[in-house]
Formats: sequence, structure tokens, C-alpha cells
Amino acid sequence: MKKNIWVALLLFIQLGVNAQTPQEKLNEIFRKKTEKVLVAAHRGDWRNSPENSVQSLKNCIDRDIDVAEFDLAKTKDGKLIIMHDKTINRTTNGKGKPQDFTLEEIRKFYLLSGTGHPTRHIIPTLEEMLVTAKDKIIIDIDKGYEYFDEVILELKKQKMLEQTIYNIYGLPYDSLLIKHQNIPEELTLQLIINPKNPEAEKIIDTYKNRKRTIIQIIFDNDTSPLLSKVPEFKKRHPIWFNSLWPEHCGGHDDDIAVEENKPDETWGWLVAKGANIIQSDRPIELKQYLKKINK
Repeated sequence: MKKNIWVALLLFIQLGVNAQTPQEKLNEIFRKKTEKVLVAAHRGDWRNSPENSVQSLKNCIDRDIDVAEFDLAKTKDGKLIIMHDKTINRTTNGKGKPQDFTLEEIRKFYLLSGTGHPTRHIIPTLEEMLVTAKDKIIIDIDKGYEYFDEVILELKKQKMLEQTIYNIYGLPYDSLLIKHQNIPEELTLQLIINPKNPEAEKIIDTYKNRKRTIIQIIFDNDTSPLLSKVPEFKKRHPIWFNSLWPEHCGGHDDDIAVEENKPDETWGWLVAKGANIIQSDRPIELKQYLKKINK
């Protein structure tokens, strides 16, 4: 019995020694030191806990998911909270817009489970999510650009710039710099681009000299000409694909991977197309698949 305990303890210590920090994982893909594909959990582990909740983030950390994505909103008294929709109707047992309530008021509502039932979880603040994630998981801030400068200050306060990805929707880098002149170099920006935009390549090119930039391509057709340029883009930037819904990945989505048991035609296809990061609503299954194919 004692021998088993010692073996378990040694394994635990070894795992701790070998475990990468979120900062190291991000740095590796920028230095092109790895072919490993990172897994991003869309709104956290929402199949097992309410989306955008602290618990959904903790689940991702416990399951060694690489990236947790979440969204921002602001209350009437100016507090940044985690919320995807423009209202709290779908995800809580309350009704209204986040800006209709003070933080104290909105925290009286409960987040709903995937089946629509109230849980014991409440809407978290940005600060709570950052404290939970610090040094444990890469965070990806999606819908939150309107609070950019404010969030940067909070990331600096928590010393989390280097483990954070901040999403920018189709905005050329020079235009971004006009609005935000002192963007920290250690912050990772993610340019989200739609291939249907005739200026897509030109916009991507504006980020060519910014080292910590990821390119996320959303495509509803897998024959998009922009996809053929991915090897060229990868010379400068890591590539992020989504497997959430068919319209995000040309039909190579999570449900086909899991429900039809066709991961090679979906996640495998995205890997073959050059993905460095795949965002999924099935992060646990995706991580298992990538481990199986040694990616």
C-alpha cells in the first residue's frame, strides 16, 4: 500500500515538473517550437457547467484544456462581468440587459444549466475569472473589444498579459493603433477574419510585423481561396480554426466528429489545414483525439 502511495506521489511530482505554464504554451507556438495543436474551450466547459461561469473555467483547468474563451459585458455601475448575450435572458433566471443592473443586483440571479434549470452559480466578474485562471490556463477574451483599454489595465494589475489572447474583429492594425496607442507587446492579439471580406489579405498583412498575433479564419465553405494561403500566413502567425458550427469551419464541425464518429474528416481536416489552435464545444473529446494522433 505504501509503495503505491509513493508511486502516485512521484508521478504527481513528475507531472508538475513537466507541466507547461500557459505562458510557455503560447510562447512555443510563436517560436514555432512545436507541432502540438492547442485546444480552446468555447465559453468554458459549458456542457458540464453553465457557460461563462467560474466553474466552467475550473473544469477546463482540471481537464488540462489549453485555452478558455469567454465574453464580456458591463453593469450599470461600470463593472466588467462575464456574459455573451446582449441580455441575461437565455443564460440566467433573470430578464434584461446587463447594463440594467448594478453588480450587486445582477449577482442575485442564477446561471442556468444546459437544460435551462437554475444552478447555484452566479454571473462572475472579470476579476474573478482572471484570479481563477492566473498561471493555470490561457484565456481568450472574445466579445469585449469595446472595453479594450479597461481590460488591459486589469490584465496588467493581475500580471496576466502574457497568458491572454484578445480578439479583434477584422480591424487593420494601423486602425487599432490609432485607437489604442500603447498596446503591450506581450499581449497576444487575435485577428478574426472572414474570407468573404475582399480586403481580408490586406488586413492580415497589416499585422505582419506584430510578433504576437494569431489569425483566426471563419469560413462557411471549405473551398475558400483564403485557406490556400494558410501556409503563407503561418510563416508569421499561428492559425486558429473553430469547429463549433458548420458555418465556422466549412462543415468540419464538432457534432460530425462526435455524433457521427468522423473526427478525421473534421478535427483531422482542420489539423491538416494548418491549425495551431482549434476552438471547440467538445474540448474534452477533441483533446483525446489530438492525443491519439500525437498532435
